[in-house]
Amino acid sequence: MPNETKLPVTKKTSEAAFAGEVWCPFETLRQEVDRLFEDFSEDSWRRPIRSLAAFDRAWPRKVAATPAVDVAESDMAYEITAEMPGMDEKNIEVSLANSGITIKGEKKEEKEEKSKDYYLSERRYGSFERCLYLPDGVDTDKIEATFKNGVLKVTLPKTAEAQKPAKKIEVKAAA
Repeated sequence: MPNETKLPVTKKTSEAAFAGEVWCPFETLRQEVDRLFEDFSEDSWRRPIRSLAAFDRAWPRKVAATPAVDVAESDMAYEITAEMPGMDEKNIEVSLANSGITIKGEKKEEKEEKSKDYYLSERRYGSFERCLYLPDGVDTDKIEATFKNGVLKVTLPKTAEAQKPAKKIEVKAAA
């Protein structure tokens, strides 16, 4: 299931763009530790003790971590930046549908070593998908995405109407 995020935009890139978003990287670890403690409960002598092998299989190695994104707003556009080290632009897909933008990526890594005494073959595969809802006032026909040195940059230009400065309304004292 893709991570869905509403796009609260900030003007400072140093602030977290998604303050309400929760990331729980150690949830699997916590569940396994809880299960280990359950193994030592009052009736634990009736059940075999499980090893950490189950934890090793459950740890999400085969799924690439969903990249964090920075969202910044200027007068002319919104800009989404995501760091994706070790990836190539051919393995990244950016699509627009249902008033949202989806960033997908897949990383495949294969390593093979042959020697007189041994043969080593490793394969790692991972993918991610991140969905962001577009704010009002984005010119969807002019969205651009670039990828350089492991950084994806998606520019969402604002429409002419959205570029107009906010109108200040004077607040008067009530009579």
